[in-house]
Amino acid sequence: MRRERRNNHGSHDRWLVSYADFITLMFAFFVVLYASSKADLKKQQQVSQAIDSAFKSLGIFPDAARQAKLKNVSSVSEDKTVTPMNIVMGEELLEPARVKEDLEHVRKDLEKMLSNQIAQHTVSIQMGRDGLVISLREAGFFSSGSATPLPGTLPVLRQIVGRLGKTPYDLRIEGHTDNVPIHNENFDSNWELSSARATRIARIFLATGMIRPERLAAAGYAEYRPVATNDTTAGRAENRRVDLVVMPKTTVDLTAPDGDAEKAGWRKITE
Repeated sequence: MRRERRNNHGSHDRWLVSYADFITLMFAFFVVLYASSKADLKKQQQVSQAIDSAFKSLGIFPDAARQAKLKNVSSVSEDKTVTPMNIVMGEELLEPARVKEDLEHVRKDLEKMLSNQIAQHTVSIQMGRDGLVISLREAGFFSSGSATPLPGTLPVLRQIVGRLGKTPYDLRIEGHTDNVPIHNENFDSNWELSSARATRIARIFLATGMIRPERLAAAGYAEYRPVATNDTTAGRAENRRVDLVVMPKTTVDLTAPDGDAEKAGWRKITE
């Protein structure tokens, strides 16, 4: 009897598996090279995370959990050193001292622009821990128990947002009250009043088109962040305010003396 020959041609195609793995690795390699040539830090982080996920799903690097460590930005001029002590300002990195200097320049511009309001004690401007703080007192901008700014204050608000809109910094709008409880037809608590005032100012700023929405935040703190005692009439008047906090992208105490930036905790925030 003749023996039938078995067909073993199926094993000749096994090289395709190794070839496919090789092509996948080559593709990932060139994607990394392409991403590394770009200056957009957020995109580099996204690409790195996507590659990690792909490798995990393929089982190539099961324990891959890399974090992108981005040390250079191509848009930074050659005379700037990129270190962890730098912070982001727009498309470039600035030293902490330069950011503080820039905020001081903004402060001087606003003090000149709002000199009448400052003289009348309806506006105050000072450097706080989170950034430059422009305080709008209730007496100059709101009726008691109302969240609608007085009509005569709208030009002043437009002046303020016109100057702040030219900066690269974020703006947090904070509503504050004294500790006297409120209950009227519009608001049942100081929480609601403070939040409504902050939100109304934010809406006015957005309506001007002078500041991008992603740079704005609004919050209400009621009576829980006073700047003066609530035991006196003058103190309660100071506490009833809306603060405009101009914030650089850093967790730094801007009230620290010059030269103490490192002690004050300058560091870049990872977005």
